[in-house]
Amino acid sequence: MAEKQYYTRVIDSLLSEWAQSEAHKPVLLRGARQVGKSSAVRHLALQFKYFIEMNFEKEPSLKTLFSKDIDIQRICEDVSASYGMPVKEGETLLFLDEIQDCADAIRALRYFYEEKPGLHVIAAGSLLEFTLAELPTFAVGRIRSMFMYPFSFHEFLGVVGNSQLQHIITHKTDFEPLSGIVHEKLLQHYRTFLLLGGMPEVVATWQNTHNYAACTAVHEDILTSYMLDFAKYKTRVPSLTLQQVLISVARQAGQKFVYSQAAPEIEKVKESLSLLSMAGLIIPVTHTAANGLPLGAETNEKFRKFLMMDTGLMLHLSGLNLGELVLLDTASLVNKGGLAEVAAGLELQKAASTTSRTELFYWQNLKPGAQAEIDYLTIRQGEMIPVEVKAGSRGSMKSMYYFLDLKQLPYGIRTSMENYGSMEKIRIVPLYAIGQI
Repeated sequence: MAEKQYYTRVIDSLLSEWAQSEAHKPVLLRGARQVGKSSAVRHLALQFKYFIEMNFEKEPSLKTLFSKDIDIQRICEDVSASYGMPVKEGETLLFLDEIQDCADAIRALRYFYEEKPGLHVIAAGSLLEFTLAELPTFAVGRIRSMFMYPFSFHEFLGVVGNSQLQHIITHKTDFEPLSGIVHEKLLQHYRTFLLLGGMPEVVATWQNTHNYAACTAVHEDILTSYMLDFAKYKTRVPSLTLQQVLISVARQAGQKFVYSQAAPEIEKVKESLSLLSMAGLIIPVTHTAANGLPLGAETNEKFRKFLMMDTGLMLHLSGLNLGELVLLDTASLVNKGGLAEVAAGLELQKAASTTSRTELFYWQNLKPGAQAEIDYLTIRQGEMIPVEVKAGSRGSMKSMYYFLDLKQLPYGIRTSMENYGSMEKIRIVPLYAIGQI
């Protein structure tokens, strides 16, 4: 069988730097199922003389290697004997996949760092957050977490062979408009990206077939696998409720989440949202008073929005037909179900630090009768920057100007399908480049 094509990810350079550094704590690669964690590690393995991949979900018997005691020398000898391959510091990459199924292996990670600091160890897991929540202690300071998400638009451009466009938006430092031809080309690719989303299998299917129907089938397969996972969530919330809540998140995109629209039992809806967030399938956007940094210091969790982790999956789960969406013009497409706001939030998350789980925040004037709202607040060079998402190229900026005056901020960002530009205290960034700010 031919080996699958590997497409470059931003995390590749981070993993490569980790592999080449003298101090390399064990890495815990975290993220939802099927976002490309295992593929990234296998790609990194090409830099090593030996590569051992252990999958605790596929081979439960491997757990016994860690269940006796945490003797790292003994564990390495047993692993070496089991795989017929040496476990050598500086030469072997040891990959512990689906590690959430083996809590003893998670506990052992700190001891790899302490007793075999020269050995390169990476662990990954799709439902890892559930297991970590049950462990009384976690080796803070001895393990390095890295978070992975679906492809960003920047990465997608690399897949479809447009490195020049990738370079343009990455290195743009001013707000002068791009040439009309370049802007339109980027809009075309971005439109495709919105429809497909960034799940690696979907992106690869598109690159190989350019067939929307084939990509729809992959969306369906991914969502089915996620729903089958619900039984593994270690909770009393019924799988059907989790499914209802996930669908409701997709349909309530871009607005304050209304629990009663998801399912009758509010407490189970709340628990479902927490579980789906832990699994990485949805991303909370929490209201903040925005009186200073950190943004999470003054939050109000009664006011929350939730983003589906991927626009392609969101559109599919919302019941929107990809074949029909393809026929829409760009302006009509981004107006569908809060798509522009979701897409902007996802890009901001993907562009943030890979070493911590990024939180997203928004602001709203909570005074009775007030309507001012800022879609996202982000931090740039230690300064709070408000971001307002516009589906079209026009629209009032009253909320933005009110917020800038209220918080005494120098400028805000408007992002939409329009070209780069600027106006009084407003910098305009196209939606396709919002992840680069």
